Amino acid sequence: MLTCMFAISLLAGCGGKDEAKEKAPGAAEQQAESGDTVTKFSISLRTLNFGYVEQSPDINADKWVKRLEELTNTDMDIRLVPHKEYEQKMAQMFATNDIPDVVQGQGGTTGKEMAGSVEAGVFMPLDDLLKQYGPNLLKKIPQEAWNRMSYQGKIYGIPEWLGNPSRRATWIRKDLLDKTGLPVPKTVDDYLNVLRAFKELGVENPYMGRQDFKYADTFFGAYDVFPYLSQFEEVDGQIQPKFLDADNMMKALSTYKTMFDEGLINKEFATINPTTFKNTILAGKAGIWSMNANELIQWKTQLKESVPEAELAIIPSPVGPDGKGGYYLYGDVARSYFINAKYKHPEKVIQFFDWMISDEAEQFFTFGVEGEDYTKDGDKMDYKQPTDVQAVDEERYRQAFLWMVQDTTYNKGSLSLTEEGRNLMSVFDNTLANEGRDGIEFDPRLEALKKNPDITPLSDTPPPLLITHMVKMVYGQEPIENWPKVIEEWKSKGGNDVLKEANDRYQSKEGAFLPRK
Repeated sequence: MLTCMFAISLLAGCGGKDEAKEKAPGAAEQQAESGDTVTKFSISLRTLNFGYVEQSPDINADKWVKRLEELTNTDMDIRLVPHKEYEQKMAQMFATNDIPDVVQGQGGTTGKEMAGSVEAGVFMPLDDLLKQYGPNLLKKIPQEAWNRMSYQGKIYGIPEWLGNPSRRATWIRKDLLDKTGLPVPKTVDDYLNVLRAFKELGVENPYMGRQDFKYADTFFGAYDVFPYLSQFEEVDGQIQPKFLDADNMMKALSTYKTMFDEGLINKEFATINPTTFKNTILAGKAGIWSMNANELIQWKTQLKESVPEAELAIIPSPVGPDGKGGYYLYGDVARSYFINAKYKHPEKVIQFFDWMISDEAEQFFTFGVEGEDYTKDGDKMDYKQPTDVQAVDEERYRQAFLWMVQDTTYNKGSLSLTEEGRNLMSVFDNTLANEGRDGIEFDPRLEALKKNPDITPLSDTPPPLLITHMVKMVYGQEPIENWPKVIEEWKSKGGNDVLKEANDRYQSKEGAFLPRK
């Protein structure tokens, strides 16, 4: 029923687009019509699992939203999309044709959450508007990010970009490592020895596991076998997913089985959800885990509330046989914004986002309001960073949620004020910049993957078919040596079609993005 509704709504949407095109005034006429009046627009925003957002009784009445509206002469109607139901709610939004004036996506133009809306003409191309009203956007945002916003040669979205795509990191309880007397681990074997030492210290979860290996895929990175969407590679002239490298995949699985057998990872890791994962770590019951590096200071603050002596550090990820390691590299675009083709004043929305690149915007989102949240003496900034959990959450909301268009690698202005902030920037610039696994990615997504969800991976989650076998192998319910048979099963359930389409598109250079490093 949903599919039928979507099809009908798209037909209606396309018709509406043509009608709007005939009746809508030109850019100059629109500007005269709107004048200096407040620009009203609705906008959908994913809650991103931000506590401040999800606990807000009315986000449109939030003081920071009101301040943002004052600075930009706008009146936003923010429509929150639940983080955990994002794709489902987005599909519902398009199916019912209840589409806001501005829609936030999570990447390029053809992501699953966009449900074919760009192709169907729901949103307007922005090239001419950007040239006239978004000069700062065009100047500041890297071309690689704009490429992700392109469909059939035209730009359809405004990206929030990542200057450094190496975002995930390996975290360690440095205070526990110091107790073991061991050096910072480098290889997979080094890591296993540290985990064994943590167990001897009584650490409940030497390595913190999690359901579907999400944020628990450290050792798949060491062997370069991430079974994710962006992880295709060329082998002997043929394009294939990295998990087809059976030897290295079995080595990675054997590492996890060793951890399971020796009690170095929770026996119930396959069912540990994100909330339990975080709460266990913040209760001081974990030794090593994976998380986004930009969360370090916040987690450190929260951990010290329960374990005052705890010290967190980010260390180089374990290296494998090729001397490399790290996590999958994020795409060039973290979030993106599309303007409804029916909206009458798109130039005002472009100006709203263009302002976010300004020095005034950077100061507001980073520090808040002068005289209330900070003071200035010449170039010297007096800003006291929050320390309690609620205030830290509020700062993160202002800097990362409301600041919609920015280089979201890290907040330089805020981090540069403290020693621990400067240390975190050094982690990004000197540790994470030198690690990470990238691959060939296809955007739009391969049609063969869309046909069978059982073999379809996500950006950081293996396909269901593989997860089932991976968990069984770690639990000892299936021999790891059976991995070649798993590959054959994957091929028989649509994988052969995936391989053919991937090679055809790679040869024709149709939406194939090559590895960055």
